[in-house]
Amino acid sequence: MQRPLGAQISHMLKARGVDVIFGIPGVHNVEMYRGIEEAGIAHVLARHEQGAGFMADGYARATGRPGVAYVITGPGVLNALTPLGQAYSDSVPVLMLSSSLDDVTSQRGQLHQMRDQRAAAETVCDWSAEARAPAAAYRLIDRALSEFAASRPRPKALKVPIPALGALADPAPAPAAPVALPQASHAQLYDAIEAILGARRPLFVFGGGVRGGAVVDVLRQTGAASFTTYAGRGLVPPDQPLHFGSYLARPDSASVCAQADLVVALGTELSEVDLWRDALGHGGPMIRVDIDPEVLAGLRPGDTGILGDAAAFLDAMAVAIPARVEDRAPCWDAAEVARTRARWRAEVQAERPGVVEVSDALRAVMPEDAMIYSDMTQFAYGAKEVWDMPRPHHWHHPFGFGTLGYALPAAIGGAVARRGRPTVAIAGDYGFQYTLQELGTAVELGLSLPILLWDNAKLGEIEDAMVRSQIAPNAVVARNPDFLALAKAYGARAAEPADLSALQSALLEAFEAPVPTVIRMTRDLVS
Repeated sequence: MQRPLGAQISHMLKARGVDVIFGIPGVHNVEMYRGIEEAGIAHVLARHEQGAGFMADGYARATGRPGVAYVITGPGVLNALTPLGQAYSDSVPVLMLSSSLDDVTSQRGQLHQMRDQRAAAETVCDWSAEARAPAAAYRLIDRALSEFAASRPRPKALKVPIPALGALADPAPAPAAPVALPQASHAQLYDAIEAILGARRPLFVFGGGVRGGAVVDVLRQTGAASFTTYAGRGLVPPDQPLHFGSYLARPDSASVCAQADLVVALGTELSEVDLWRDALGHGGPMIRVDIDPEVLAGLRPGDTGILGDAAAFLDAMAVAIPARVEDRAPCWDAAEVARTRARWRAEVQAERPGVVEVSDALRAVMPEDAMIYSDMTQFAYGAKEVWDMPRPHHWHHPFGFGTLGYALPAAIGGAVARRGRPTVAIAGDYGFQYTLQELGTAVELGLSLPILLWDNAKLGEIEDAMVRSQIAPNAVVARNPDFLALAKAYGARAAEPADLSALQSALLEAFEAPVPTVIRMTRDLVS
């Protein structure tokens, strides 16, 4: 049955598992909206294309499935580039579909015209392409979905000219069989096991690219110690005696890594935002397991790179090791690990007053299955180190690109994906104002979403950086609105607890409310 191409694309996405689209309709992309309801896809109306992109990101992180955003030509695309850049940094499968002008070479002065929309999106995406015919659109969408499933997931952008969107088209072909991630060979697996069991002090580093796997079994079988990156928190349970936590950014974690005679890094870039130094600090060899060949480039002599899925690699290790040896005795001193963690926690407490106490209070009442989305704010910076997560991939943060305004719209996307399960946003007073208009979307959807707002009435992290650099603090204080009144103006709830006990009560009440709740937090909570 022929339909306009825009409608056929919506039907195609539905057939491939897409059930929600985030976006904003406009005069240029109305044909994309013709088929959404007919296809059985829900649409979430954002208040800004940046919000739509972050919602798609939050949805993708919550589900592991692609998040899809529909935007208009020109300014709609540009508004969405920030969330696409964030998705690229954090390996999130986001597909942006946009309308485009048919001719920007011979004509000038058209609505939403820009010189090269495709190239603009390519600067922050894995790829950006134009489809001028139905067959091309279908192939490119399937290419994006296939690459999301079989390689490192990064955002893709597809633009379709307005005339093509409205022209009749045949349906998309039936979905093809799913593709799988690359897997390590048996030889690579057994060589790695031999190296790990032969090491005197093996150390594992688990990153956000580890999507499951027998982590605890492998640590027990090998006697190894472990770190997680911020994105890998929750992969190792907090009660593991040889786990150093997510303190890799502590400067003297390098001295701990130097004690290892073998490091096994799984699903992590070990990037600047993981370490905040040039190198991990180890002197011995490293085994790296990752699905991205680029991460495996530049290994040192003696290192081993394995292209494969880290979770499957861990599962295979857990099966293969018992065939060789009994559980190995611990290779590290658990008491020393505990003392080191306590020292690092105390450092965070001294550097960021109030954050540790507030984090402890919130963690004590936070549901185990809560999914948290945080913004670039001092509270999140400290909490990411001291807040042990009971489950992996339940705290999402804008790591590499580091954009402000992420938390609220991303949490909306996560809450849409997880209806009936607890979702939380954590934002700072300055960054919250980047995307606070999405409160309207959250109220409209009736989301029981606590929004924990850390209000220090300034750009606190920047002020501290200026002081450390011996620069007189400048342009770090901004006049804030009355956040509680603003929340109520949107139809949300608002709370300003006076102490930690009241904060806990406010959080629990917010999970039961029929609309989002802005909960203003200050350092006075612990005074």
